[in-house]
Amino acid sequence: ESPCYLCWLQRLFMFPLAIVLGIAAYRLDAGVKVYALPLAGFGGVVAGVHTISYFGPGQDLVKPCAQADPPCSSDPITILAGLPSPLIFLLCFMLIGGLLALCRFVER
Repeated sequence: ESPCYLCWLQRLFMFPLAIVLGIAAYRLDAGVKVYALPLAGFGGVVAGVHTISYFGPGQDLVKPCAQADPPCSSDPITILAGLPSPLIFLLCFMLIGGLLALCRFVER
């Protein structure tokens, strides 16, 4: 079972964020914004396009979800009360980007 192309792109931006932010939190590195905000921003754009293609009028134009095995609308891909993976990724990228924009790390 392989996720669709847009799901792979979202993961390509999300997984490095976990590593970069974990190291930055351990080192109290305020300079992480330079690396993490672009990852969150580009990932958010991909997740936004994917969410629009999943819910909105873009369904007819972009059909990566229907070609995946399983499709993004199937039960294994939805989380909690049926929230689809693209929407979860979008919310996570927005939360990470927003927190990074507000965050000030304490100097040692």
